[in-house]
Amino acid sequence: MIPIKKQPEPPHFFDTVQKPGEEFLAQPLETRGSKLPAYWRAIIPDLRKAYHGICAYTCHWIPTDTGSNTIDHFKPKARYPQDAYRWDNYQLVCGTVNGRKGTNENVLDPFTLQEGWFAMHFPSLQLIAGKYLLAEAMKQVEQTIKILKLNDSTCIRGRRDWLQPYLDEKYDITYLEEKTYVGKLGVRQADQFTEERPQR
Repeated sequence: MIPIKKQPEPPHFFDTVQKPGEEFLAQPLETRGSKLPAYWRAIIPDLRKAYHGICAYTCHWIPTDTGSNTIDHFKPKARYPQDAYRWDNYQLVCGTVNGRKGTNENVLDPFTLQEGWFAMHFPSLQLIAGKYLLAEAMKQVEQTIKILKLNDSTCIRGRRDWLQPYLDEKYDITYLEEKTYVGKLGVRQADQFTEERPQR
């Protein structure tokens, strides 16, 4: 994970999502029931465009054909229905990691994350806490990695699938950074590792 700059909501967001959502919530609970209408689904394409199709947690590009674009309500909508229709509470996340997060509130927010809190270990490609973090921040990073399973075989394979072609010079850093924020986490380390690796 790396810090992500929050993007402005699209012009039609209020009419498409926020207004009908707030009108629904204004009804008495016994009348409307507890199930929230998923008005937010209408702006998934806008969210994808705003964040370049990259998952906020894995930092990988979500393929348009086989990937699963989902909206993560960072503050869970079941507990915070008043925020269910707020653009600021939405993050573009792949379906796999969104399911892992669920309603857990002990995950770091990419919008408020500090630079350098996450690092990548080479050659394992595991995410680790940044070197100079205080104990509490380190605990938060490690907890986020554990909850989201960011070091499982699927996530590590995803990092390798993006980094290896770059190391093999099949594409340059510009393309890499368009498709994954992993480059910002570990390209310098990857380059150094490649230079130090004994030649076969």
